[in-house]
Amino acid sequence: MWLWGSLTASGAPPSGCLLGALARIDLANLAGASSLGGGLEALRGRSVLLAAGDQLTAALALIELDGVARRMVLCPPDLSAEHAPAVMRDSGADAYLTDAGAAAVPGLAGLHVSSGPALQALGLTRRRSHDTEWILLTSGTSGAPKLVQHTLASLSSAFNAQEPPPGPVVWATFYDIRRYGGLQIFLRALHHGSLVLSSAAESTADFLARAAAAGVTHISGTPSHWRRALMSGAAARISPRYVRLSGEIADQGILDSLHRAFPRATVAHAFASTEAGVGFEVRDGLAGFPAALVGAPGAAVDIDVTGGTLRLRSAGNAMGYLGAHAPALKDSDGFIETGDRVELRDGRYVFIGRGGGVINVGGLKVYPEEVEAIINAQPGVRMSLVKARRSPITGAVVTAEVVLVEGAATGAQAEELLKGEMLQACRRHLAAHKVPMSIRIVPALEVSASGKLVRPDA
Repeated sequence: MWLWGSLTASGAPPSGCLLGALARIDLANLAGASSLGGGLEALRGRSVLLAAGDQLTAALALIELDGVARRMVLCPPDLSAEHAPAVMRDSGADAYLTDAGAAAVPGLAGLHVSSGPALQALGLTRRRSHDTEWILLTSGTSGAPKLVQHTLASLSSAFNAQEPPPGPVVWATFYDIRRYGGLQIFLRALHHGSLVLSSAAESTADFLARAAAAGVTHISGTPSHWRRALMSGAAARISPRYVRLSGEIADQGILDSLHRAFPRATVAHAFASTEAGVGFEVRDGLAGFPAALVGAPGAAVDIDVTGGTLRLRSAGNAMGYLGAHAPALKDSDGFIETGDRVELRDGRYVFIGRGGGVINVGGLKVYPEEVEAIINAQPGVRMSLVKARRSPITGAVVTAEVVLVEGAATGAQAEELLKGEMLQACRRHLAAHKVPMSIRIVPALEVSASGKLVRPDA
């Protein structure tokens, strides 16, 4: 299995296109042309670190190098210069690819190929010589990223057996395609339509304007991406048939907001991780997932909940981690522990948070996401961030920062009323130690390059 071969399996060139912020590439033109100039054959059989700044440049390199390179290492644009040499060493990369938009990265060595979002007609015939490994980096908030080994087969397993969406499909994604969530959309779009790529240099409103001009039908992002889109007012420019959330917990508040914004669209939230792949997709409009998915016989993905932690086993799992001191990825039964905590409530598993983000209040655990789900469901709330504040008595107490829906409150008195309503809701639904000691209204919350809320160490 190789990417160009799967795109041309019917005997005809692919019909879609890639739409970057500054250029458009029709996939059919890749049949005899290259974005790599004479560098394509020079990279055959090599382990290539993709360090291009521009998403369209990276997208073309992924298509051209699969089946040619021995290994491709997908570097997101926010990979720090401090970690880049270790990534190159641990991945065994002996070549690297950059473009004019990429910042110089000290410590990279080997064959250097420069590329860009344009094609040069070379009259080449594409041929497969290698089963290329795709190496993705985890998006941890601190420390060096882990290198996760995938193949095109594992990356495509979630949609290979699915029927293609009906009619012309134009995908768009807030994600960067060098991260797992964005790569999933990139591969789906290549096989079933076109893709509008985002740019870090443009605003949410400008990206959605481009997506609207392209006639977007399917669009994907994290819940934080979607909250920012709704705050911008630009979401009204698009009329998609399918809206997808992944990467963070999709609480009932954001699901309801998207149903109101796009009443004719299917709103789906998926669970996926770089290591475990896609676990499931839920389309019933409710947060969490049905308990019937756990241990379902004959399912493509084996879902297990042991001790309240979600575990997955499927053909979409990564093969392992790279590096001399890399930890084991799978347990003795072949399951990958995701680190996500779930709780069974009325026949449905609800996500309550991640094990590493717990706030310890006098020896009692608080998952910030569980508290945020209550706050986010309140009228007038767009998004929230729950975190710890030190306490000499309990070690920590819970606090919250909240962004309001536009026009939800005017003046200090209205804000105090809203904060009181949030606290009352928390007291109704949560144990006392989980209720925030204070709530602060803020104009915005920081979102990382991967589209997730930036959380302080709990």
